[in-house]
Amino acid sequence: MTNVLREHSCRHNRGMSSTSITFSQVGIVGTGAMGRGIAQIAAQAGSKVCLFDTNPEAAAAAQKQIEQQWQKLAEKGKIDAAKVAQWSALLKPVTTLGDLSSCDLVIEAIVERLDVKRELFAQLETIVESTAVLVTNTSSLSVTAIAANLKSAHRFAGYHFFNPVPLMKVVEVIAGLKTDAVTCERLTQYAREMGHTPVTAQDTPGFIVNHAGRGYNTEALRILNEGVTDIVTIDRILRDQVGFKLGPFELMDLTGLDVSHPVMESIYNQYYQEPRYRPSVIAAQRVAGGVFGRKTSEGFYQYDNGVQQVPEEQPVPQVDNIPPVWVSTRAARRAELYQLLKDLGARVETGQSPSAEALTLVAPLGFDVTTVAVVERLDPARTIGIDMLIDDAATKRRVLATNPATRTDYRDAAHALFARDGKKVSVIRDSGGFVTQRVVATIVNIASDICQQGVCSPKDLETAVTLGLGYPMGPLAMGNLWGPTNVLEVLFNMQTVYGDTRYRPSPWLRRRGAIGLSLMHEEE
Repeated sequence: MTNVLREHSCRHNRGMSSTSITFSQVGIVGTGAMGRGIAQIAAQAGSKVCLFDTNPEAAAAAQKQIEQQWQKLAEKGKIDAAKVAQWSALLKPVTTLGDLSSCDLVIEAIVERLDVKRELFAQLETIVESTAVLVTNTSSLSVTAIAANLKSAHRFAGYHFFNPVPLMKVVEVIAGLKTDAVTCERLTQYAREMGHTPVTAQDTPGFIVNHAGRGYNTEALRILNEGVTDIVTIDRILRDQVGFKLGPFELMDLTGLDVSHPVMESIYNQYYQEPRYRPSVIAAQRVAGGVFGRKTSEGFYQYDNGVQQVPEEQPVPQVDNIPPVWVSTRAARRAELYQLLKDLGARVETGQSPSAEALTLVAPLGFDVTTVAVVERLDPARTIGIDMLIDDAATKRRVLATNPATRTDYRDAAHALFARDGKKVSVIRDSGGFVTQRVVATIVNIASDICQQGVCSPKDLETAVTLGLGYPMGPLAMGNLWGPTNVLEVLFNMQTVYGDTRYRPSPWLRRRGAIGLSLMHEEE
């Protein structure tokens, strides 16, 4: 280490260092939103933080913005003025990489380009002490690839935070091919000291969160591309039936397609065009047209002064005479469906086959209404499907599906019947797996394969997804709640309907679903 580098190192406030904290002095390279967020929680943990950016004005601005965040917390009574002063004293903008020489941890949060990151770490390796830890906040690049040319790759790891960092309380700790276990252990401990929940992952495309999140958006885009229903209806169904806070199109608008679509493409290509992660031409076209979402005031929704414009729901049809209803003997949750019809005041037929006037209900798992009508020799003109994967009492919306031959009067009669108690009803076109079944099954299947690949433990997977994606529950918990056997049936049948290996079940799910075992169960 040269005397010049030591002279210019970040040496402020040495008397305030904590003997208990894992990393007493932290360097942040890149002071955009992510770098600022990491710097904020590092200072709050008691570390001295050096802020470096290739634009010196950006580093100074970052310091000011972080201090403003603390001041807002003080104004709300969440912290006192003494805490603001204490934390602010731990921040210092620096002007050269050499100023990071005494840092025992350096976190990179710069542009997602492999060549740029490699060049940065090659420089940092010659600047910091041999005991210092170097980490990348990459969201989609290989940690091993970034460290490929380093002489001391054992002290290099991935440390993936989520934006906004102070609020998103999870961080992925990723071991590269040559990373020492001790390096990950120290980073895991430091994450806890910063008030975050660490999860450990192998160096695979997308790590945990971005990998597990592939099913939600890509399957919704496939549903849209097939013309099953419109954007608003897909979002409403997944919010009201499953409990997602945002529908997939709302989420893509919020994140920005300019951010989410490249991640879709990156993971798809890094997995050598694995069909489970296939992106959508719809997203690619919108990115090409500059239609990104909220940031452009136009995405899947229009935004007027930042307010999402959403059309009203279709009114319930006025039907004077609803025909009797016959339920397929193979319908999923048949007993529950009979009880629901009774509660709605329907005239229910109980014969082995429907009468010539009956509204015929099927409730398939994975199959489309057309296939069921043909196999069961039902009149398609009077056949309607209903999604019964999730218990009706647990949902805020019922979803019906027509087939290409369904008569309008029978469609309207079914809509009116199932809306009698005031619950919302969506009527969609025919689709293997409706909307909820196919999206949930895709999410559960991808999560199962993450466990099969050994990317992380089932427990860390559930933690990472609930904290990092805000799902109502972890994907394995979804599978357990609605039945691994049911999810497996949905996937097998969807693969039959679509002939697409995208829906082939993961061995993890197939084996546990076949014997009725929890998806969280790990083999000894």
